[in-house]
Amino acid sequence: MIIKFLGAAQEVTGSCFYLEHKDTKMLIDCGMFQGEDSQKANREVFSFNPEDIDCIFITHAHLDHSGMLPKLVREGFRGKVITTSATRDLIELMLSDSAHIQESDAEWQTRKALREGKEAVYPLYTSEDVRSSLRLIHTKKYNSVCRVGRSIRYRFLDAGHILGSGTLELWFRNSQAEKKIVFSGDIGKKGSPIVRDPSTPGDADYVVMESTYGNRLHKSLQESVNELAEAISVTFRRGGNVFIPSFAVGRTQDLLYLLNGLVREGRLPRVHVYLDSPLAEEATKVYVAHPECFDKEARELFSLNDVDDAVVLHFVQSVKESMAINKKKSGIIVIAGSGMCDGGRIRHHLKHNLWRKECSLVFVGFQGKGTLGREIVDRARYVRILGEKIAVKASVYTINGFSAHADRDGLLEWLSAFRGSPEIFIVHGEQEAARLFSKHVRKRFGFTTYVPEKHEIFSLQ
Repeated sequence: MIIKFLGAAQEVTGSCFYLEHKDTKMLIDCGMFQGEDSQKANREVFSFNPEDIDCIFITHAHLDHSGMLPKLVREGFRGKVITTSATRDLIELMLSDSAHIQESDAEWQTRKALREGKEAVYPLYTSEDVRSSLRLIHTKKYNSVCRVGRSIRYRFLDAGHILGSGTLELWFRNSQAEKKIVFSGDIGKKGSPIVRDPSTPGDADYVVMESTYGNRLHKSLQESVNELAEAISVTFRRGGNVFIPSFAVGRTQDLLYLLNGLVREGRLPRVHVYLDSPLAEEATKVYVAHPECFDKEARELFSLNDVDDAVVLHFVQSVKESMAINKKKSGIIVIAGSGMCDGGRIRHHLKHNLWRKECSLVFVGFQGKGTLGREIVDRARYVRILGEKIAVKASVYTINGFSAHADRDGLLEWLSAFRGSPEIFIVHGEQEAARLFSKHVRKRFGFTTYVPEKHEIFSLQ
């Protein structure tokens, strides 16, 4: 078995791993790069022939794991895309939204280029490429062992990250011995809202695991809920609004669940929440349609029909409706994409409100290097938004206990369930986090660890 690390190598985006074993060539994930120089990275030629790939396993729907699939299809891939049912439904939403953005951006850039006498700009992929991709998807249930090729078996376990997220187990035969490699996907933390706790494979010869928060600890969920309630209450008392940049899939649904709980408990008034993301609205409907992925507490809460003690939720569809939100100067919560403030409607809200000292900006997820969110978290006094210099006067909260990723101790706990001495490949973490987590793994378990560089190749004997 040959494995080549094409993305998420000492970085947290662009997850993609190439596997070749006997007569079978596979990819684990095919994600977009985000942050600095991401447009250039996403337009690079694949380092393999897409027509040669037999199948792709998608661990979950976030674009840094699935977002390049339509480009792959556009360039000749015609194999199977294998994932869970809930992931398939979320992928349809996310890739369709991504294609719309690609097409709109290309149209705008082309108009500008033509005026300057330059060539037209083409989208990374189109809506038709997305439709072609969806036709290739085959869904599998958790814990069901299936085959691909003549010598490979596989199974998805619940990764507990977002709806439908999976940890992938692959068994392959070298000579007379069968070996096993596990791809963690993004590992959720125990006690997360809605989804079940992550499952752990009992054994493996090799493990490719994420390390997003491999160098830090989260606050407990209860501490984070308390901090969120306090941030909202303080902001409302001083006459401002609360703005929460949030990923449309996963984090938004968790926040709505937790805000409902705070209102039901009487810790917040029956607050008006504006969900300014058509994608998040559709993703929320997908969540409701997949109760088989819920934990017990979520199933019980979703079964309640009494809305008098819940938040007043406003779904914002049109750009005109989104613009109207900024006329409301106090007493509302706005949840809008994108989670790292790198695009989407949150940028418009920040342009109109980040300079208002009575408002608050609440970050509830990881902010990658080179993103607007990271600039703000790193205490920039001014930032550029949509071509304008904007002062950062609003209160800024970073509440990392809402992360859908396990922290350092959660990752180590997940790894502690493995018997024997697997070799560990540390991926999906910025360089410092990945290397520090590698040291923790060696010190605690004595496992052999690697922190692969991009395009590095290993032979699994």
